[in-house]
Amino acid sequence: MSDAAPVVVSLLPHGELAERIATAIGGRADLKGRDFDDVGSHLRALFSAGRPVVGIAAAGILIRCLAPLLGDKTAEPPVLAVAPDGSAVVPLLGGHRGANALARRIAQALGTAAAVTTAGDVALGVALDEPPDGWRLENPEDAKPVMAALLAGARGQLSGDAPWLAPLAQQGAVDVLPADPEAPVVLSVAGAAPLIYRRRSFALGVGCARGCDPDEMIALVGKALAEAGIAAGEIAAVHSIDLKADEAAIHALAAHLGVPARFHTPARLEEEAPRLANPSEVVFAEVGCHGVAEGAALAAAGPGGSLELAKTKTANATCAVARITPGGAEGQPRGHLAVVGIGPGQADWRTPEATRLIAEADELVGYGFYIDLLGPEARGRMRRDFALGEEEARCRYALEAAGEGRRVALICSGDGGIYAMGALVMELLDRPEDAGGVTAAAKRVAVTHAPGISALQAASARAGALLGHDFCAISLSDLLTPRDTILQRLDAAARGDFVIAFYNPVSRRRRTLLAQARDILLAHRPDDTPVLLARSLGRPDEDLTLRRLADLDVDEVDMMTIVLVGASASRRIQSGDIAAGAGGTWIYTPRGYAKRIDGESA
Repeated sequence: MSDAAPVVVSLLPHGELAERIATAIGGRADLKGRDFDDVGSHLRALFSAGRPVVGIAAAGILIRCLAPLLGDKTAEPPVLAVAPDGSAVVPLLGGHRGANALARRIAQALGTAAAVTTAGDVALGVALDEPPDGWRLENPEDAKPVMAALLAGARGQLSGDAPWLAPLAQQGAVDVLPADPEAPVVLSVAGAAPLIYRRRSFALGVGCARGCDPDEMIALVGKALAEAGIAAGEIAAVHSIDLKADEAAIHALAAHLGVPARFHTPARLEEEAPRLANPSEVVFAEVGCHGVAEGAALAAAGPGGSLELAKTKTANATCAVARITPGGAEGQPRGHLAVVGIGPGQADWRTPEATRLIAEADELVGYGFYIDLLGPEARGRMRRDFALGEEEARCRYALEAAGEGRRVALICSGDGGIYAMGALVMELLDRPEDAGGVTAAAKRVAVTHAPGISALQAASARAGALLGHDFCAISLSDLLTPRDTILQRLDAAARGDFVIAFYNPVSRRRRTLLAQARDILLAHRPDDTPVLLARSLGRPDEDLTLRRLADLDVDEVDMMTIVLVGASASRRIQSGDIAAGAGGTWIYTPRGYAKRIDGESA
């Protein structure tokens, strides 16, 4: 099942039912007219981002809207339809990926029945390919033929203790054999490969040298588990010391086993010192605890746990295994910082990756206005707002919050790597801590940069294709770049005849550089060179104004405006459609395709 919170999408003018369902399932309610207007675009954006969708609408509406996106059913999020009066709850997609369970929760909250239609759930009362938490099906590819045989009337055999499979016996579909508590649970039927279910009963502790080869770690663990008679499917998680939270070999091992990686402080691991089979003073001197692999396994296993496999090692890796009992330490996941470009602000221009990372975040961080642009995605979320001018503070906070094991989304308008926070995040990671960098824990977080539509792209697209040939971007803010350097770059761009996008063209106190830029450009390109003033792109107050370069007036520009200046070859096209481009005029920069008439290639 998707880990993202469900979204209840209501096409009704009132939202009482949506809010009631959202409260029951820990999701959010999106109402037409308040949070979205285009139903199809909103549903497709949520689905593409992996969000479970509960639509208060006719099933046909949901199916038609999402049909172009349907493909791999193993990767699709749950989709459910709820009747507008709450009388029916129907899982449409992802029945065995959480939709059936979600339908039952909603039905219970509404006092109605879930219309579950998947054959196994209806006929046998259980989905063979969806074991509950704490269990793993070793061979999910064989579930379908076993289910088909049972539905066809074949009688199976069930060995082992798995209470969640009890409906099979109650339906008379299987004979129950004596249980061996040490053996896996096996469901077999004639003519099909038996299904093997394993309880996740063991915690795997690991340690390694910096830069350990992932193959060495994986091979060590595979050999050690085989010698101990422990199946890979019985491992619940991989545990280690937090100093290794960014170690590639540990995360490769966790991915190989299909389990999470969790990390513990040296102090927590040192609490397990009395129970270690192989305490080491050398390890203590190096990391602050007497054992990493054994200590991590025991910490996760709980006070009643015991080592099933003492430390075993290769040249660069160690591992140990302990049986899990109640009261174990869950450990902390590796923190994750997503630098998310949300585009100019219009939800339709936001990528599915950006929407997914925002949905997965434990906390949203950024300039408050940018977070507000997320609309429903920001409602009810943990957030930390910063003012303009607090760029370093917001990046530092985001990194340190991720260093505590949280998933953080640092929200940037446009693209996070273009005049935004992406470079500053990298700079803070690059600086030594004693030179203004972040802590060691923050330096170990995973970082993702999710691109967004930059203002220069949006402006050019709105007005035609001004960026059709070579272009550059120059920030006119001299807060971080010396004024002389900016003037030098302006002169070079003017001589190079680039289309130029001016970011940060003015502020309340900084009004002269744009005028200087105009005068420098007029020395190298015609007076009637097209200039586009694009303000609040993708937002309700969007405004496009087209000017001649000679007529560019600084007073028409504010901090929400990006200025695009054409090259000497840039052209205008008058359109009969007054909504086209800027005031009925398209602008573009030809790339030179006309030369192909003479046999030249573009």
